[in-house]
Amino acid sequence: QVDLVESGGGSVQAGGSLRLACAASRDTISLKCMGWFRQAPGKEREAVVSMYPGASISYIADSVKGRFTMSRDNARKTLYLQMNDLDPEDSAVYYCAASWRFYCTAPARAEKFDLWGQGTQVTVST
Repeated sequence: QVDLVESGGGSVQAGGSLRLACAASRDTISLKCMGWFRQAPGKEREAVVSMYPGASISYIADSVKGRFTMSRDNARKTLYLQMNDLDPEDSAVYYCAASWRFYCTAPARAEKFDLWGQGTQVTVST
């Protein structure tokens, strides 16, 4: 079992940046896919970006292309989501997720992920 704990959320003005982190409780080398999702009030959870075990990106939502970047640090067992040029539409609870069973798909699908963090709130104001 691997626990995922997100951090780095907060409030920022439009155009600002935040970096989210997702710390895993053990090595993630055996995971088949890792990703970030978000859910705004009244909306379905949507995939933001996902990554293959080799750290190449398998999927990134059109709405965040050119602004968000996912990376990983295996030594620190941590995933990152760098979010730049934030927009109020980016406000949501952000979740990191991982899958033992399924390799990444495009688009990433929440039901394919076994492990979820508790979420971290991102609020972007005008």
